Amino acid sequence: MITRRITSELNRYAKLYPVVSVTGPRQSGKTTLVRMAFPNYEYFSLEDPDIRVYATNDPRKFLEASDKGMIIDEIQRVPELFSYIQGIVDKNADLGQYIITGSQNFLMLENISQSLAGRVAILKLLPFSVKELEEAGINGQNVDELIFQGAYPRIYDYNLHPTDFYPFYIQTYVERDVKLIRNISDQSTFITFLRMCAGRVGQLLSINDVASSCGISQVTAKSWLSILQASYIIYLLKPHHQNFNKRLVKMPKLYFYDTGLASSLLGLKNDSEVPTHFAYGQLFENFVINEFIKEWLNKGAQPDFYFWRDKNGHEVDLIIQISKKLIPIEIKAGKTFTNDFFKNLDYWNKISQNHSDKAWLIYQGKQSFETSKGHALGFHKIQDLLDILTK
Repeated sequence: MITRRITSELNRYAKLYPVVSVTGPRQSGKTTLVRMAFPNYEYFSLEDPDIRVYATNDPRKFLEASDKGMIIDEIQRVPELFSYIQGIVDKNADLGQYIITGSQNFLMLENISQSLAGRVAILKLLPFSVKELEEAGINGQNVDELIFQGAYPRIYDYNLHPTDFYPFYIQTYVERDVKLIRNISDQSTFITFLRMCAGRVGQLLSINDVASSCGISQVTAKSWLSILQASYIIYLLKPHHQNFNKRLVKMPKLYFYDTGLASSLLGLKNDSEVPTHFAYGQLFENFVINEFIKEWLNKGAQPDFYFWRDKNGHEVDLIIQISKKLIPIEIKAGKTFTNDFFKNLDYWNKISQNHSDKAWLIYQGKQSFETSKGHALGFHKIQDLLDILTK
């Protein structure tokens, strides 16, 4: 069993709030996490038709079924429960009464904002981080393999090959999860749209381009992108808003929460194909940014992340805002360091008057060292940077 780094935050918030919500992609390990963290709580899954009927027909009795705390899995399946939980926790101020989970961020947050605002702590659980895998004795140094395999727990729990996991994950996601948000009749076009998104991983997102490639309207493309975001398939990294240069791009960049899923959609069949794929640099970039997002979320923090790019092609892959400080991070898939790796960081440091001590390069080499333009960090040392930034 792989220990999740978010566990301490989950336990801490259960002592501060009557309700704690854990959201994240389907099969990211939410159920295992909450059942391990709260072994004495009664567990109910609303994926079970019988339990769902019980909760729907008599919500008050269902919510009072246990006096030692309840775990309610996939609670968005019975949205009426949120209002009843509000009434119960307003009468009884006990902390940690309900631990609720869900894999549909939009449906969860919509109901939480309507009924449980101020009464609930919200945590997000993504698939395994590299640190979690390493702590479990799983070698995290083969980056190409990690990119291809992704980080969904089931792959590691059952030693599954990604080609035996992701195609079925995608099929189940479209046939079940997407219907909870919006019933899409043309599922084949939606899957094509999903593959088109994978082909644009790490790139500026032009909705018009994606829409025309799939033969759908821009309105439909926007709607489908919101579905992918709400169900933790993709996220959009926004350009940094601080105006060091008026000629800045305004489009976001598209990334996947899991590079294994993106690799499957790109048609990769084994990890040996990863370094020769046209999207290799973007997949590595996506993989590294995911590690930062996971570290923030596992500590209960909201990532304040951006990228920066001007219309002359100068770009910094990741800008992390911590209070009023900006931390620029450049990401390179190459294993051999060259001075060109610092070109964009050096440019950004000059126009932003940022000190080079706050600038970082992450690349696949084994050596880590300091330069006059910033810190060079081999990927295997990424946790050192994560610890520095989140201490």
